Amino acid sequence: MKIKVLGPGCKNCETLEQRTRQALDDLGLDAEIEKVTDYTEIAGYGVLKTPGLVIDEQVVVSGKVPSARAIADLLRPA
Repeated sequence: MKIKVLGPGCKNCETLEQRTRQALDDLGLDAEIEKVTDYTEIAGYGVLKTPGLVIDEQVVVSGKVPSARAIADLLRPA
């Protein structure tokens, strides 16, 4: 699983990354998390409001910081 946190490095971006790591720990999953701060690359995902969360190249969150529990629901294997 590859996860990207999209955003300029603001407080909300940091919080989203922390909650994503917490959700991964809670689920016992291992994943690579990459921070993407380049606006051109962020726009390439169609994200106009940051932070954004991308899981395996699919945008699952844009413009908000969900709870760790909500992120866990997005990460949970089907």
